[in-house]
Amino acid sequence: MNTKLSISSPVSSGFKVDISRGQRIGRVSSEWFSRPDDERYLSLSELHHAVKSRADHARARNVESSAIRVEATRDNAERLELIVPGDRQPIAPTHWSYGQLCSLVGAPATYMRQLPAPLAAINLQHGLLHHRAELVKTLEMDDGRVELRAVTGPEYGRIWDHELVAAVMTIAGDGTGDTMWKVPGLLDWASMTHNPFVDISKDTTTLYASDRDVFLFLVDDTHPIEAGRLPNGEPDLFFRGFYAWNSEVGSKTLGIASFYLRAVCANRNIWGSENFEEITIRHSKFAAERFAHEAAPALTNFANSSPAAFVAGIQAARERIVARKDEDRQTFLRRRGFSKSETGKIIETVLSEEGRPPESIFDFVQGITALARDKSHQDTRLELEGKAKKLLEQAS
Repeated sequence: MNTKLSISSPVSSGFKVDISRGQRIGRVSSEWFSRPDDERYLSLSELHHAVKSRADHARARNVESSAIRVEATRDNAERLELIVPGDRQPIAPTHWSYGQLCSLVGAPATYMRQLPAPLAAINLQHGLLHHRAELVKTLEMDDGRVELRAVTGPEYGRIWDHELVAAVMTIAGDGTGDTMWKVPGLLDWASMTHNPFVDISKDTTTLYASDRDVFLFLVDDTHPIEAGRLPNGEPDLFFRGFYAWNSEVGSKTLGIASFYLRAVCANRNIWGSENFEEITIRHSKFAAERFAHEAAPALTNFANSSPAAFVAGIQAARERIVARKDEDRQTFLRRRGFSKSETGKIIETVLSEEGRPPESIFDFVQGITALARDKSHQDTRLELEGKAKKLLEQAS
């Protein structure tokens, strides 16, 4: 396989892509749409400073749940405060930690928020006094105002947001182009060209953090990889990307997803994705050890790995012919669990996009992923994408 564009020879301008192939991933786009400006950062160092600063002002400890006192007054009906052992002044729970506290004692948070503060306080106090686990882990922050950021069970294994960002910085520097890993460029729909060289602004950044999580998305889009040819003879170009997320207050797991992709558009949809892999770590007792021994090394391995295996896998799938007649195509798909209707749509899609019916494993994979893109129900889409991935893996 001739890989004309390699890691050692970065491009100096945009390159044409074919996003009709592979999967569309909307995870980053969902983050992009929902983040206000104060949750958007222009570099990894800026992001790291923000999340490290709040960790430096935080204290985590286990306390007896029965020793926590809940206070509320009629003068301040919208707010509850907690007296935690060892603290002289009351601590105000955040919206998130209030919900966690309700969940720990078995009280529905939505209902509790509708109650007058004194009545909600009585219910919470009763729950804390009779909490079976006896201990809770608090995360308190004193940044001029003391607040309770999180309340979890005593076995909660916290991975700090700044630890994830720091791990990413070891391979990506500032994420602004000082290394090969950077905030992605943009797809020009008119020319179907992905331009890696776009200024990082609040509107284009993919580095985010709120008071309860961190999320970042970086790519190596200045080093596209040729993995075969398109029907018109042009190179089929990919580049590597990954996104990672965490919540030190328990709103989500830690996770890292890596993949190859063909483009990123202005609203940060990932187009033409292949070879999607994901690692998730729950914040259980040994979460920090798993992050150190599994997730962080996996990220480094992906960052430093050669694309040769990926290119070879695509090549093998392109070369492995599994059907030359219409009957063979029908049989190939039906034996793999596709309905008669799905089989027809897959074959029709490849015929429309490639100008010929599917013959190779790669042809069928592209048809299946195209069918998946049209499914609005997530479970159905993921099931189809899983079948396509399994088929591709069998070819290599």
